[in-house]
Amino acid sequence: MKQSYSNNAAAFKKQLSHYKKLIDQDIEQFTKEQEKSTLQEFGLNSRVAIDAYLSILQRGGKRIRGSLAMVGYEMAGGTDTAMILRAARVLELVHAYLLVIDDINDRSPVRRGGPPAHVIMADYYRQKGLGSDDVHFGESIAIHASLVACHTAQVMLAEIEVRPELALRAIVSLNKSLVATGYGQANDVFNEVLGNEVDERAVMNVLEWKTAHYTFLSPLQLGMILAGADDDKVDSIVQFAMNAGLAFQIGDDNLGVFGTEFESGKSPLDDIREGKRTLLTIHALANAKDADKNFLLQMLGNNELTQLEFQRVKDILVSSGALDFAKERAAEHVRRAQQELASNAYFSENQTAFLKSLTDYLLIRNM
Repeated sequence: MKQSYSNNAAAFKKQLSHYKKLIDQDIEQFTKEQEKSTLQEFGLNSRVAIDAYLSILQRGGKRIRGSLAMVGYEMAGGTDTAMILRAARVLELVHAYLLVIDDINDRSPVRRGGPPAHVIMADYYRQKGLGSDDVHFGESIAIHASLVACHTAQVMLAEIEVRPELALRAIVSLNKSLVATGYGQANDVFNEVLGNEVDERAVMNVLEWKTAHYTFLSPLQLGMILAGADDDKVDSIVQFAMNAGLAFQIGDDNLGVFGTEFESGKSPLDDIREGKRTLLTIHALANAKDADKNFLLQMLGNNELTQLEFQRVKDILVSSGALDFAKERAAEHVRRAQQELASNAYFSENQTAFLKSLTDYLLIRNM
């Protein structure tokens, strides 16, 4: 059985690599055009600002959101590759915009092997000798550059070459998802400071609103809508997407602590330094021995966390059963996602093959 999962996971990664290559090529071309037009229309300072954002956009990642839009489109019978690739670009622009905001919220020093946008701009401020408040300048310019990109993406989606009613449905769908994502991010920040008031439901709300909506549900539905799928078909994918999204984010939180910077795109110490509440930390705080619980509370939100202290935190997360608990919860959501696919009356097994291999990848990733 494990071999079957591995084969399907390998098939997923191969197909994802195909989508990623197409999206990366498209974004490379878009970036060149954006650099040129920004300089011509809005001047050098604007070009410096947008370059910081474009640096994040170009670093890529898996391009899972753009890829899922293409998958949803193909599932619903779409055949216009050039059009759906443009829609995939929209989602990747939005994703990079959210990453810029997230890095400011989390005070992240690294994003995908390089500095975040706000750090790039703070460094520029210091190098040019523009004053003494480099942090405020860096964050301000990064926020505005990412907002420009977000609105550029919205214009792009409005002008996409489909029937006007489909473009409108797509815009509404994407923005409803972004509302949920915004509230998810706000609640994630609240959870970092509310301490013992944060329970498992509060953590799960963030996972649903911040990740499941915009990483899985929104891309799939966007692609289906642009292919002309009716509301029943579009709605039929909700429970799959939400469960797959929850499994993905729980696994991501686990990797964020127990993985490498290469795997997660940020330092393994970041989540603990931020005081991030995840299933890992919530379960450990509820089940660890008193001495371990007190130590963990002291380390959550400790910006001076050392490697030695971090190792003890990881030991506590294991000994309290938190890691096993989080892995089992992720596996349960994968099982539910697979059940939803198997019972979907609107799409054939062939149409959902990529999504099935995706869930098998999530299982392997969770082991």
